[in-house]
Amino acid sequence: MRNEDVMGGRAGKLFAVLAGVCVAGYQLVPESPWWKSAWQIGIGYGAVAAVLLGARRLEPHQRLPWWCFAFGLFANASGIAVAIYSSKVLHVDESPTPADPLFLLLYPACAVGFALLIKRREPRRNWAAMVDASTFTTGLGLLAWVYVIEPAAFGEQTSLPGRIIQIAYPIGDLLLLAMLTRLVRSGGSRGSAFWWITGSGIAFFGGDTTWVVLGNLGIDIDDIRVLHRGVDSIFLIAFCLFAVAALHPSARDLDRAAVQRAPRLSTAMLASLTVASLIAPAVLAVQLYTDTLNDGAAIVAGSTVLFLLVVLRMWQLVREVERQADRVRTLSREDELTGLPNRRAWKDEMPRALEMARRGTVAVTIAMIDLDHFKRFNDSYGHPAGDRLLKDAAAAWGAALREGDILARYGGEEFIALLPDATAGEAVHILQRVLRATPLGQSFSAGLACWDGSESPEELTARADAALYEAKAAGRHRIVTSQPVAPAPASPTAVVAQL
Repeated sequence: MRNEDVMGGRAGKLFAVLAGVCVAGYQLVPESPWWKSAWQIGIGYGAVAAVLLGARRLEPHQRLPWWCFAFGLFANASGIAVAIYSSKVLHVDESPTPADPLFLLLYPACAVGFALLIKRREPRRNWAAMVDASTFTTGLGLLAWVYVIEPAAFGEQTSLPGRIIQIAYPIGDLLLLAMLTRLVRSGGSRGSAFWWITGSGIAFFGGDTTWVVLGNLGIDIDDIRVLHRGVDSIFLIAFCLFAVAALHPSARDLDRAAVQRAPRLSTAMLASLTVASLIAPAVLAVQLYTDTLNDGAAIVAGSTVLFLLVVLRMWQLVREVERQADRVRTLSREDELTGLPNRRAWKDEMPRALEMARRGTVAVTIAMIDLDHFKRFNDSYGHPAGDRLLKDAAAAWGAALREGDILARYGGEEFIALLPDATAGEAVHILQRVLRATPLGQSFSAGLACWDGSESPEELTARADAALYEAKAAGRHRIVTSQPVAPAPASPTAVVAQL
């Protein structure tokens, strides 16, 4: 482990301890807006400094996402300062306030940071993850529309700019949620830094959601000291988690391209998507039960989008199953090392080739090929060199064969070739050309057998194998042709029977 990683790990642990003490100490701060704001700003700016320090340890090309996070945190913490000054000095409390633009900058800044991480972790577009993120965001977006956005958009309590600001906050939360869900569904490293920034995003979203839910329930948290400070603490924890992630050594691997595909749907994620898909009928049921069906169009639109997303996800899953099935079929018939057909594929192909030869009344010859002294080569140069020889030999021999000839790996250093429409003499000329193409100055022994028109694939292969052993016994580096087995003479009893 690098020295800077060790130091960064210690700095992260130290910051986590100090942050925990500061968040806990916030509960004891005097009930003064100035004191509370100063404490929040101190934690926020401390987190910004820690994120910048953590980014400084990274490679230059890795720093941009963390700079985006630091900018978002800085803007949000600065918004606290502007808010207290506007309220207590300028006496501006009605929305929009000068602090709102600073608070809102958190969402696009963090979204851009998440987008950069996602792009670097998955250079290729992951459509399945995009559908999952869209499903989750659409379901919660319908809730936000019904209970937050629509009441704010058509309410008469505030001015038009105030309504725009009120709408901007839930939209920002949905943007943050979409990018966070997409990040969780991405491939790549899932070390501690990954989970710290995920936890930070969840904390920001959870704090905003808690604030909205309590407001819709008619609870004024300003009147309940413990509740207000508890909600504030959620945001302070969100600040600190970003900093801990930046200081952790695993931040160095956070934006590296995935070496494996995105994780499969976990039980928790599947349950979350199921809940998100059921939000639309749940909202409809609540409004029908309370006889306040005011959002029928929004529910219909949300249900339609969710249904289409679910269908699209099912189609993706079906396609993935089909691709995996094709891959399994290919692997079951393909030699992993050389990419040639394997012994199973050869046994499937032989009966078809002989049947075609029977119908076309053409010759067909097979050749058993064995690399000479392969074990000695392996022992001298090592198994990796032996594997490379097998791969190179398979490629060279395949190029030297005719179009339509089939070369398969029979096992070990043994190969077998199917030479359709080739007599024994023609097959010898073909194999001589193949022999000259053998790489690294190596050679092979081969046994040829021309089909007699009646023998089975097993019998034909056995004749070629016997010819191969003759070639090896005769000194290797040669081609031996097997003669067809003459039919056994009829016994006297059989002759009598025929007469």
